[in-house]
Amino acid sequence: MPNAIVNGARINYVRLCEGNNEQEPEDLVMVHGLAANIAFWYFKYACDFARSFRVTVFDLRGHGRSEMTESGYSPANLAQDLTALMDQLNIRKAHLVAHSFGGVIAMNFALQHADRVRSLVLADTHIAVARHVKSPEEWAHGHTIQTILNNNAIELDTKDPYFGYKLLTKVAKMQLEDTPVPPELLHLVNPLTNNAGGRTAAQWLRLMQCTSAEAEMMGDDGLSLKALSGFTFPIIAMYGDRSPARLTGHELLNLWPHAEFRNVRNAGHFFPASRADEVISACRRFWHGDLADTQRRYRAGEPQRGYFRSDRIFQDTLGWYFTTRELPLVGPFARFEDAHAILTQSLTDASAT
Repeated sequence: MPNAIVNGARINYVRLCEGNNEQEPEDLVMVHGLAANIAFWYFKYACDFARSFRVTVFDLRGHGRSEMTESGYSPANLAQDLTALMDQLNIRKAHLVAHSFGGVIAMNFALQHADRVRSLVLADTHIAVARHVKSPEEWAHGHTIQTILNNNAIELDTKDPYFGYKLLTKVAKMQLEDTPVPPELLHLVNPLTNNAGGRTAAQWLRLMQCTSAEAEMMGDDGLSLKALSGFTFPIIAMYGDRSPARLTGHELLNLWPHAEFRNVRNAGHFFPASRADEVISACRRFWHGDLADTQRRYRAGEPQRGYFRSDRIFQDTLGWYFTTRELPLVGPFARFEDAHAILTQSLTDASAT
């Protein structure tokens, strides 16, 4: 794989493009989250999106095959890594897709270079200013996770603002010590459990123990609500309804009246890994303008402000489903197109009666 020396570090990256030569494709840059690497986006997303874009995926500093430096892990510095990589690859302007901490990096980049962002897809990104928010919609699923932790004598608190970071480290240690990880926790630490031989777990612990990454990543992320409110480029923000990051989603909802907010049903933090087809479908509809503000519909008496919307058609472990007001759950179907066809017919039949 190619690599580039950017901002004082060797960064591993891959570029893909399958478009025709009739016109220059637009650039799409994908940013993974903590403890993940290029593979998070490469296999399920980059190869698909490369039919429409020139796609760039890369390993963050200290992740995958990129260099693990002693320092340089603050969101601001990682955003400088992104800037330098785009400069070296002659990417003047790009669509950005980012998951989790990758979204923090992407938004730091956008604060400095808003003119270089065509659009932004945020997937379950949590920001520091929202980590201490107390609201009626606090992480309800956290009570279930806390019970699992307590039953397995794992001393972590789901109310800790940085619970996710600490869970990654705890599970990495358990893996390397051959201590069984409760199955109910595996979906919360997806990057660590989808690799052979615990290589990602070992790399994560080395990053936490041998560099300043932990202190830098859990410090000020540079994202104030006032600064973020200035974003005017197209945005879609997707959040799992079982994820603690959903608190950030509700904060951002009030900042970006032009943005689209999507609820991913029955999903946790790592839904891009388990629900790729659903995320790809949402991204393509967003880029094509199918989710544009001008096409939103409000019910009678409903205030015209931002809302989390749930797609009638959604993916789950067994396939595709749809819901209506009269039919709470129909499926599974093998393909999105199959569910869409039956839903359309159901709505047609209902309107005819």
